Amino acid sequence: MTEPAILVIRLGALGDFVQSFGPFAAIRAHHPGARIVLLTTPPFAELARRSPWFDEVWSEGRPAWHDPRAVLGLRRRLRQARFGRVYDLQTSGRSSRYRWLVGLGVEWSGVARGASHPHDNPDRNRLHTIERQREQLQAAGITRFPAPDLGWLAADLSAFDLPERFALLVPGASPQRPGKRWPEGRFAAFAAESPVPCLVLGGKAEAEMAARIVAAVPGAVNLAGRTGFAEIAALARRARFALGNDTGPTHLIAAAGCPTLALFGGDSDPALCAPRGPSVAVLRHVPLAGLGLEAVRAALAGLSAPA
Repeated sequence: MTEPAILVIRLGALGDFVQSFGPFAAIRAHHPGARIVLLTTPPFAELARRSPWFDEVWSEGRPAWHDPRAVLGLRRRLRQARFGRVYDLQTSGRSSRYRWLVGLGVEWSGVARGASHPHDNPDRNRLHTIERQREQLQAAGITRFPAPDLGWLAADLSAFDLPERFALLVPGASPQRPGKRWPEGRFAAFAAESPVPCLVLGGKAEAEMAARIVAAVPGAVNLAGRTGFAEIAALARRARFALGNDTGPTHLIAAAGCPTLALFGGDSDPALCAPRGPSVAVLRHVPLAGLGLEAVRAALAGLSAPA
């Protein structure tokens, strides 16, 4: 008998999406013969399609509530798919309302009212994202959690003309949360003393900041706006170490295996959302702008011995 189709909901953002790689792998391992569909948003659709965990990826996961055509279109598609179970890894107010779009008779893992497999631990919001998701899946009967293999997330780096040895810097973060950014001047000062050349990563919106850092540091390379998710992971596998703010690329770099130091201020709690990977350390200072170079150098030396 064919297993009913499975829906997984993970809308974003990048750091959260990366921290769902383990749950994605666990769901696939638990339902090896099922058709598994991911409902996400456009920034993460191609990343998900490259992965080995989903048979289909739908990118219309966040329709505007004031657009009834889009909402009804999503409802129609969800019901036509005849899902047997939903794993809501977003567990937000929005994603919980999708239980009504899918149909109330479908098994539901999450926090939506009436869920067949509720994650009802009253302390769930005090757990790190990874532990919270694992506990949610355990409540739904999943007991095996294989380490996610990221070998599929690879790219050709020959166009970048990279030095033999290098480090990665991630000086950006959400523009709406400036408290999550270590000052760019500190990144430049760190790069000037780094034992290996530094590659500065970021999105197009951070290109000017990256250019200022590189201009102050001979030998540094500005890759802001030039890398997709696959390139970031490929760079992470070759880098000696990475230094970054609490932002999505830092999470991806850490997950890919690069020794990573993540910097936190008061805007987010590393106990709940710090990057995870084989070699990760966290340095928190409130406010983050008060964190000195010496503390960063000491933390990195203990993590990766980059010299």
